[in-house]
Amino acid sequence: MNENQTDSRAAGTELLDAVRRAARQEQFLEVVSAAEARTRFNRHLDLSPLEPEPVALASALGRVLARDVPAPSDAPPFDRANVDGFAVHAADTSGATDAAPRRLRLNGEVLVCGRAPILAVAPGRATAIATGGVIPRGADAVVMIEHTDLVEAADGPAIDIRRAVAPGQFIAYAGSDIARGETLLRRGARVGSREIGMLAACGLAAIEVVRRPRVAVLSTGDELVEPGQPLRPGAVYDSNGAILGAAIAETGGEPVRFGAFPDDEAALEAAVRRALEDCDMVVLSGGTSKGAGDLSHRIVARLGRPGILVHGVALKPGKPLCLAVVEGKPIVVLPGFPTSAIFTFHAFVAPVIRAFAGLPAEAERTVEATIPVRIASELGRQEFVLVALIEGDDGPIAFPTGKGSGAVTAFSQADGFVQVDALATVVDAGTPAKVTLLGDARAPDLVIVGSHCVALDVVLGALAEQGFAARSIPVGSLGGVAAARRGECDLAPVHLLDPATGSYNSHLSAPGLTLLPGWRRMQGVVFRPDDARFAGRPAAEAVAAALADADCLMVNRNAGAGTRVLIDRLLAGARPAGYGNQPRSHNAVAAAVAQGRADWGVAIEPVARLYGLGFAPLSPEHYDFLLLESRRARPAVQAFLAALRDPDIRDRIRAAGMQPAG
Repeated sequence: MNENQTDSRAAGTELLDAVRRAARQEQFLEVVSAAEARTRFNRHLDLSPLEPEPVALASALGRVLARDVPAPSDAPPFDRANVDGFAVHAADTSGATDAAPRRLRLNGEVLVCGRAPILAVAPGRATAIATGGVIPRGADAVVMIEHTDLVEAADGPAIDIRRAVAPGQFIAYAGSDIARGETLLRRGARVGSREIGMLAACGLAAIEVVRRPRVAVLSTGDELVEPGQPLRPGAVYDSNGAILGAAIAETGGEPVRFGAFPDDEAALEAAVRRALEDCDMVVLSGGTSKGAGDLSHRIVARLGRPGILVHGVALKPGKPLCLAVVEGKPIVVLPGFPTSAIFTFHAFVAPVIRAFAGLPAEAERTVEATIPVRIASELGRQEFVLVALIEGDDGPIAFPTGKGSGAVTAFSQADGFVQVDALATVVDAGTPAKVTLLGDARAPDLVIVGSHCVALDVVLGALAEQGFAARSIPVGSLGGVAAARRGECDLAPVHLLDPATGSYNSHLSAPGLTLLPGWRRMQGVVFRPDDARFAGRPAAEAVAAALADADCLMVNRNAGAGTRVLIDRLLAGARPAGYGNQPRSHNAVAAAVAQGRADWGVAIEPVARLYGLGFAPLSPEHYDFLLLESRRARPAVQAFLAALRDPDIRDRIRAAGMQPAG
């Protein structure tokens, strides 16, 4: 056996070993409940606020006071006038009326802000004073200028006072706002703009605040590419690094980005050890699910005591979570999928950051809502189901968003989540549930449930410019029809072919539901331009050639999609290879063909152009809207209807590759 054969056999053995490891998948150390995981983690942490640090007042916004702040001076620092007028002896104004005014001679000075008085106010005298001016010696009240008349007396200018004042009237005394020595702000107070104003009023240029915890952020995986760089096959952008960095800052920490690391054990371990030295906490994403390329948990296991405390939590999403403590510093390895990562971050990382930063636990905001559809759940794992809130006729409705833990947009587009108990296998439609709100959730002005289209984004963008907030939930045409019939939306975009008549959507009208014409979009067979089986052929011939070739792999569409009805009609009962591959969008179909995972599928022409694919037209598809007549008068619905008629918006729909109806 020569040297090349030996090397080849060794490489083959390594590859087989890797395959075996991937297939075997080491088991989690021990899957525990979320409560048990939190208890184990917190038991080994000192959750006291970090040490104080001085910061300039200009940099104190959002920080937490490390100590009580006593007022070093009075505010105001002197007795001052609250109105424009004249500083007087109150006794000199007694009995003053419009019919019998009291006359006082004016002193020869005007007290404006920032000027110290020179002359005392003797009985029978007054001094002109502006709001904020220092009350002169001898005065005990201020008369508003509106209650006086200027007169020229023989012995000089004077005023006639037509309204009596009481001692202390219109005077703010020294220390009446803030008294020297009193506690101005308490330890643990979060500094906002009002607090900064109070501190500045006392002359404080700097304060001591709790140091923000420095939190290292590392992403792991051979598949990761930094945003801005071109994607290679099989790679994805490192969105977790950006998401987690922003979440750390929102929670009160200081993110320290270490970047994305490939599955190089030595390099990653060196980076984690640097992070432990430089930071108060280390957060990694990826490398927790015990796959062949996952190594974060192995590195963490040998960093120090007590080491890994939890590896596997009975949560969905979030089961692969790994919690560890090394010499008092927390290390958390979050799952790699974005939704899993952000859920487990808020459940386990955010409370630690807030405690280190001196912030109180975040108050949970909830609302009661109805689940409109059946939700299947996995027995033995507490599940968090992301939902979009819409206002129904009988109260809030929590519509599951339907995106998995790998979806980057799932968390950002949800209003909240519903917790499904670990012992439940299903949540029935119509079940009332408590929705935990995320961020600043608010009910949208317009709810659209059904099929999605890029031209719909054009219309909704125009509504956003008018100040209307729209919620679009893509569940397919049949899902939209069901939502409209249940009264859960204002509009349902549909493109369903009636097999009996061959027409689009007209069979969907029902009492209370009106069909509104939207636009037409050309459906066709998509394929790679260099595929000779399809190039230059009409759609029917191209499909016939595909069905005759056992190696030709199709990509289908999901049941309930209007395109699926067209495909099944086109195939006339045939079930070619790839029929079971059923993604939920035109883009997913085009991506599968462009990347060589399939050879053909059916999609709309604009998407085919977007992915550089060949296109054989089949038939124009009618993308229309079911309108709930009971919602027609709503301002947002009226704005939507007007947008469909707007010439500029219709031109933009054409530019997107669609043909407006009418």
